[in-house]
Amino acid sequence: MISRLPRWAWSGAAVLAFTAGMINAVGFLGFQHQGITHLTGTTTLLGIAVAKQDVTSSFHLLAIIVAFLAGATLSGFIIKDSVLKLGRRYGIALLIESGLLLLAVPLLVRQNVLGDYLASCACGLQNAMVSTYSGAVIRTTHVSGIFTDLGIFFGHLLRRLPVDWRRFRLWMAVVGSFLGGGMAGALIFQRFSYRTLYFPAMLTGLTGLAYAWYRHRHDSATSPKS
Repeated sequence: MISRLPRWAWSGAAVLAFTAGMINAVGFLGFQHQGITHLTGTTTLLGIAVAKQDVTSSFHLLAIIVAFLAGATLSGFIIKDSVLKLGRRYGIALLIESGLLLLAVPLLVRQNVLGDYLASCACGLQNAMVSTYSGAVIRTTHVSGIFTDLGIFFGHLLRRLPVDWRRFRLWMAVVGSFLGGGMAGALIFQRFSYRTLYFPAMLTGLTGLAYAWYRHRHDSATSPKS
């Protein structure tokens, strides 16, 4: 049940959706003009490149996909399962994501495509890290699924079927944060170009440290007193 989703998960989902919006804005505004945080368009572009026998673009797009997959694989290795639960090593995963984004900046400034791959890897790690909790699917790097769920929600509402308003509020928080991140990323990019990625790197790093502190405090409060 979404009603069991802890407060820290709501806050974390909003922050991470905001950072993903910023990262994606940088991807579209950069020299490749390509989304980074999701693979639907990238996979379509790969199909077009293969059909056109464009070997260079095909390898580049395939590398973006493989990098995203590598990030998700790394997340699965670190966190070990897909159930959102306090105590999993989210802090470590967030700090790794922050490091990947920091490493991507100097490469992108020099228009080196390796920066795209590092950013894609960071997004794959993030998207896999925040997966499911009590049957509620949470995605923070893309919103296509959320808009589909919203359509179903409104359809049920029109039929006067029971709906879960807490789930609706979670969806709106993620969509609003992603949109806000895209707006912020576009505004900051005008001045800082690829160095805009330092901002989501800082946010994910601080979120990772905050989560580690929260977990330590929670463990201290719940541990048996001697």
